Amino acid sequence: MYVFETRLEIIGINPFVFIPVDILDSLFRDAGKDKGKIPVSGTVNGKNYVQTLVRYSGEWRLYINNLMLPDAKKKIGERIKVKIRFDSTDRTIQPHPQLVQALNKNKEAKKVFETIPPSLQKEIVRYISFLKTEASVTENVNKAIGFLLGKNRFIGRDGWQRKS
Repeated sequence: MYVFETRLEIIGINPFVFIPVDILDSLFRDAGKDKGKIPVSGTVNGKNYVQTLVRYSGEWRLYINNLMLPDAKKKIGERIKVKIRFDSTDRTIQPHPQLVQALNKNKEAKKVFETIPPSLQKEIVRYISFLKTEASVTENVNKAIGFLLGKNRFIGRDGWQRKS
């Protein structure tokens, strides 16, 4: 676990901290890469977090949300204590059984799902998996199938259009 104190900053509406270069280099070494998203975990002012370290506008940043630091936006400019480590735990989210069942029933939607970008697959799976009620799951699975068939909006996007 690497420990540092830093000033909480903001870009747009997003609070974040820069990671010191020596710690960043150690995280790259631990992760075995220095590109893409790097899963991390640790504490902010003693509160546990699980997060992803990302590069934006040429700089690596650890975004600080309200789960990590309550009222984060009100604390811009304050110094915070961060503990961070590379987190190798599997973060795969399994699709909700209703989504799997609906895709298996609708072969055309399943074919489209298998051809859309992996990031969009993940977004659909994640959205449905985190819904709280079965009614919401059922409603959104139906919307997802319609989206895949190009019939309606879902997750803030118009229906999927296959590229010819």
